[in-house]
Amino acid sequence: MKIRHLFLLAACLTSSLAFAQPAQQRIRGTITGLEGDILSFKSREGQEMKVTLAPNVGIGAAKKIALSDIKPGFFVGTSAVKGKDGMLTAREVHVLPPNTNPGHRPWDLEPGSTMTNGSIASTMQSVEGRVLTVQYEGGMQKVLVPENVPVVEGIPATRADLVPGAYAILTVTAPDGGKITAQRVQVTKDGVRPPQ
Repeated sequence: MKIRHLFLLAACLTSSLAFAQPAQQRIRGTITGLEGDILSFKSREGQEMKVTLAPNVGIGAAKKIALSDIKPGFFVGTSAVKGKDGMLTAREVHVLPPNTNPGHRPWDLEPGSTMTNGSIASTMQSVEGRVLTVQYEGGMQKVLVPENVPVVEGIPATRADLVPGAYAILTVTAPDGGKITAQRVQVTKDGVRPPQ
């Protein structure tokens, strides 16, 4: 009986792995061209690559807003690094639809950076900037937002915005030995660069 149970467990694990999706990752850099569904791209590390746009690729951009526009109850994401005093210091803040991937996790903007997505519980002005208390299920983070930090909200964009020279962030999947496919593109529009 135990052997049968082990066999069933192994079969379930094998079928789960067969249907596992490749992990998503972000690539930041500059668009060098677009031909059909193939985006030519130069990563910030200098690597030239060809990326296939998924049939349902999402394309978005960012619009600047004032930090003072962000009030308690807003749902935001903020990438940050720890300052000398241990408090998180924002590199950017972006307004998100409610309940977009809430939590606090490592991020890849720069070494040691984190991303916190949650609802603004409170804001407080300090000498160095505004302190946001960002709350999510199971925790909260206080984040100092200096005055010069980009604050944006997402806006729609189209393939017409994917022009050579535009800075973009691609969310891609790259199965082992397979082509790199962009599931989402955030692109510079009207001079506003996606900051995260």
